[in-house]
Amino acid sequence: MGTIWPDALPSSKGPKYKAVAETIRGAIDGGSLTEGTKLPPVRELAYQLGITPGTVARAYTVLTDEGLLEAGVGRGTFVAPPKTSLLDDVWARQTEPPKTHNVSLFSPRLIDVGQVAAIKDAVRQVAEADPWLFLNYPTRDAYKPVRQAVVDWLSDLPLGSLGPEDIVLTHGGQNGLCVVFQAVLRGPRPVVLVEDLSYAGFRRAAELMRAEVVGIEMDQYGIVPEALDAAARQHGAQLLCVSPEVQNPTGGHTPLFRRKEIVDVAKRHDLQILEDDCYRMGEARAPSFRALAPERGWHVSSISKTLTPALRVGFAIAPQGRSTDLRRAAEYGYFGLAQPLAELTRILLTDPRTPELARKIRQSMAEYVRVAVNALGGFDLNWDPEVPFVWLKLPSGWRAAAFCRAAEGQGVQIRSADEFALRDGRAPHAVRIAMNGHVSLEAFEGAMMRLRSLLDNPPEQISV
Repeated sequence: MGTIWPDALPSSKGPKYKAVAETIRGAIDGGSLTEGTKLPPVRELAYQLGITPGTVARAYTVLTDEGLLEAGVGRGTFVAPPKTSLLDDVWARQTEPPKTHNVSLFSPRLIDVGQVAAIKDAVRQVAEADPWLFLNYPTRDAYKPVRQAVVDWLSDLPLGSLGPEDIVLTHGGQNGLCVVFQAVLRGPRPVVLVEDLSYAGFRRAAELMRAEVVGIEMDQYGIVPEALDAAARQHGAQLLCVSPEVQNPTGGHTPLFRRKEIVDVAKRHDLQILEDDCYRMGEARAPSFRALAPERGWHVSSISKTLTPALRVGFAIAPQGRSTDLRRAAEYGYFGLAQPLAELTRILLTDPRTPELARKIRQSMAEYVRVAVNALGGFDLNWDPEVPFVWLKLPSGWRAAAFCRAAEGQGVQIRSADEFALRDGRAPHAVRIAMNGHVSLEAFEGAMMRLRSLLDNPPEQISV
């Protein structure tokens, strides 16, 4: 150890045990201390450095907990062999391309462009945070810096007037939908309106609230205003659920003129409007319903399609004057996000690297969309380079269920239009194909070519 500290402990403003630990850590990283090297006894090193034995013992304990050192009873303290943490194993499995022929295209999976390293850095910072972060119940004041980080993160969106008090942190977008449902719906059997083809999470949230779900006719611009007006009048609905930026599953977009027509109907029938914005990866193309109707527009978003779905972090935003209702629903339901997770979210959203990471994720996912379009563009395909899935209307001879079964037989898992239709609704013969950044572009292209082969060769007899 004399070659590491030729004279004395390097000067440091922090606790001396941290200086000892950092010096040993640096020696291990630099190769001066190799695996199996025995460190001096605590009292010997303390005497050499002119510090207390307790300081050295604490440094050894810190490094042992990190896995850099290992102690044997009666033998001393040694440099441990390199170890991979459980967290590293999990991330490695998530980012390592599958070795099998099977490719799941059920849900979008983001490629790692550096966000894993940023999340690991954030986890380390949380681990070094004030110990009280790990001991206290969440409080509104404790969440304020996180909510402000969310406001800044969403600052380029046309959401209308927005402050930290309007934000509620949720466990992903689905939890955000449920919190809004709880804040809005009243009575024993409320009615919720959704698009004829829509995200199944709307229906699941409604079932939890014992609400009836009614589908509304759609055209190429989204919900048909006349059909919405008739349904609202007939059913006395309380809430309309829409995805105007990226309609799930068709990938369509509701332009501004249609959004204004929908707002007019909602005002006539006192409908609240819940906008699910979780699938948008690029810039918004029109003002949100919260901006167009500040008194009735609810907004739900998350980082699942922009950074990672693993953290399960989402944001629910109340209309003007309804923040208390939204916050009460969250506090009564789950008290709030775990404080360590909230702090990790704040660090990640304020990391100067994060906007560029989000841009690179969009860019990389667009490459997968390009491959899908090159393979399937000869068919009736709806796509957008900043939407992580494509919508394929099947050619004559194929039914959605049969095509999905045939695709699975070829090692490709996709979603049928039936999964997005109401139980008593009719679904078109179409499928949703999500981008999977966990497999190489070559493997993804292979999956697309297998789908194209099926499309080129429909069965002689139509099966259902």
